[in-house]
Amino acid sequence: MENIEIARLLAETADLMEIGGEDGFRIRSYRNAASAIEGYPEQIAGIVADPARKVTDIAGIGKGIAEALKEIVARGSFARRDEMLERYPPTALEMLRIQGLGPKTVRTLWEHFRVSTLEDLERLCQEHKLQDLPRMGAKLEEKILKGISHYRQGAGRFLVNYAAAAAAELVTYLAEGPGVELVTPAGSLRRARETVGDLDLLVTGEGAPAALGRFVAHPRVHDVLGHGANKASARFGLEGLQVDVRAVPRESFGAALQYFSGSKEHNVALRQRAQKMGLTLNEYGLFRVDDESRVAGETEEEVYAALGLAWIAPELRENQGEIEAAASGGLPELIEPGAMRGDLHMHTRESDGRATLEEMAEAAKAMGYEYIAVTDHSKALAMANGLDERRAVEFAAQVREFNKEGHGIRVFSGLECDILRDGRMDLSEDALAELDFVVASVHGYMNLETAAMTDRLLRAMESPSVQVLGHPTGRVLLHREGYTYDFDRVAADAARRGIWMEINASPERLDLSAALIRRAKAAGVKFTISTDAHHPKHLANMKYGVAMARRGWLTREDVMNTRPAAEFAAAKRRA
Repeated sequence: MENIEIARLLAETADLMEIGGEDGFRIRSYRNAASAIEGYPEQIAGIVADPARKVTDIAGIGKGIAEALKEIVARGSFARRDEMLERYPPTALEMLRIQGLGPKTVRTLWEHFRVSTLEDLERLCQEHKLQDLPRMGAKLEEKILKGISHYRQGAGRFLVNYAAAAAAELVTYLAEGPGVELVTPAGSLRRARETVGDLDLLVTGEGAPAALGRFVAHPRVHDVLGHGANKASARFGLEGLQVDVRAVPRESFGAALQYFSGSKEHNVALRQRAQKMGLTLNEYGLFRVDDESRVAGETEEEVYAALGLAWIAPELRENQGEIEAAASGGLPELIEPGAMRGDLHMHTRESDGRATLEEMAEAAKAMGYEYIAVTDHSKALAMANGLDERRAVEFAAQVREFNKEGHGIRVFSGLECDILRDGRMDLSEDALAELDFVVASVHGYMNLETAAMTDRLLRAMESPSVQVLGHPTGRVLLHREGYTYDFDRVAADAARRGIWMEINASPERLDLSAALIRRAKAAGVKFTISTDAHHPKHLANMKYGVAMARRGWLTREDVMNTRPAAEFAAAKRRA
C-alpha cells in the first residue's frame, strides 16, 4: 500500500472524529501522522513489515498510530476508522469534499436532518431548509449547490501525481515479466492533464500477451473488468483507478501510442488530414487507402512525418493550433525540467512547513538548484503560524547569515504575503522591503464578485515589494474552483508592472491552467514555476509545474527561474 493511501485513511479518520466533536489532541495526532507519512521518503508498509525496524522512530508517529498502521497494512482499514464509520455514513467523507462544508457543518446537518447522501443535501439546499438553522443562510446554500456541481464534474477523476505513482508502480512490475520490451503510459497522463480519469499502458515484446495476465494478478488489482488476448482492464488501488493495459505489436507501437495518447480532438484532426492525403490512420498504423499498404506506424515520429508534420509533444495535443504550427514549422521549443535553476515558493517550520530552512536548502541543492526563495506565510494565516512584521524582518536577517556561511546554494528571503480583502498587503511595506522576494497570494474571501476581486488584485500589484502573483486563481483541483476576476486585465497590468505570474506545481493546484498560461503569455507576462513545497519531498513536484508550462506553450525564456542565480537576481523587480 502506497504512503499516500495510508495517509488518506488517517486523515479521513481525523475528519470523522472532528465531525463527531472528539478530542482535538487526538485529531491532531492523526493529521500530523498523515502529513508525516505522506512526505516520508520510504514506504511505510515496508517498515511496518520489517521486525527489525520501528515505525515509531518516525517523528509524529506514536504507539497508537503504529498499531493503526499495522492494521491498515494488513487489511486496508483499522479499528478507529471502522468505529467512526459505524457512527457516521461513509458519505459523510464525501460531503467534506464539497466546498463550503467543514466537519462542524456536516455534524450539524447530520444531527438535524440525518443527511446521508449528496442528493439529500442538494434537496435541502434547493428547498432552503438550511436557513432554518443558526448561522446558515441563502449564501451558504448557494455555495454548497455550486460545490456539489463542481464535485460531480470531477467525480471519478484522480490527481496527476496519484496516477503517475500508479503508472510507475505498474510499469516497473510489468517490465519485469519475461519477453517484455517496453511498457509505456499513454492517455491523459502522458498529455500531463491536471486530472486523470483512467490510466492507459501499452506493452510491447513477445511477452506482451502474458503481461496482461501478470497485470490482473497484481496484488493491488481488483474488479477485473475484462481480460482478452490484447487488452486487460481492472481497478487498481484503494481509490479504484481504472487501468487499461494493451499488448501492442512492435510495428504498430508508434501508431498505438499516438492514438491512445489523444486527445480525441487532436486525433480527429489528424485523421481528417490523413484522409485528405489519401491515407487512413488508426491505432494499427498509417495506411494508403487505395492499396491498404503500410506507410508508417512503428514510431510516432514517422507517423507525424508521413503526414507532413513535425512531431508534436504530447502536452500540446489538444487541437489548439498545434497541428497548424507543426505544419508550418512554428512549434515552440518547450521548456524542459532540466532547465529549472531554482524554486521560488516553499514553506518551513516558521509557518506550516515540515522542515527547517537548512533542510529545505540542502534538499534543493541535492536537486541541482542554484537558488531558492523561502516564502513562509504571513500573519493573516494564523492557523499556519504566519509571520508578522517582526518575525519577517528577523527571518531576512537569518537568511543573510545563512548565505554568508556559504552552503553552496543561494537563499532569497521571501514571504507568501496574503492579499487582504481590500487588496492591501498583510504586512507593512517597511517589513516587506527587508525581504528579497515577495509572493502575493489570495487565501481568503474567495467569493467576492468579479469586479471586486479584479480591483483587489490590481491594488495588490501596486505594492512596490510584490514580485509574483501566487497560485493566481486559487483553485484546488477536485475540491474548489478558482475565484473569478478579469484575468486579461490583471495579466496586462502584471506585464506592465513587471510582476510575474506563478505556475504552482503542487499537484493539488497546478494553477495556472494551460489556457490561462497562453492568455497571460500573449499579454506579455513572464512566469515562475514553483512547488509551494511544505516538505523536502514536495520539491520533486517541479516536474508537474513544468508539464503545465509545456501545456501552455512556454519556452525556457518565458520562465524566470530558468536563469542562473546572478542573472535571476538582476532580473528581480526589487534590486
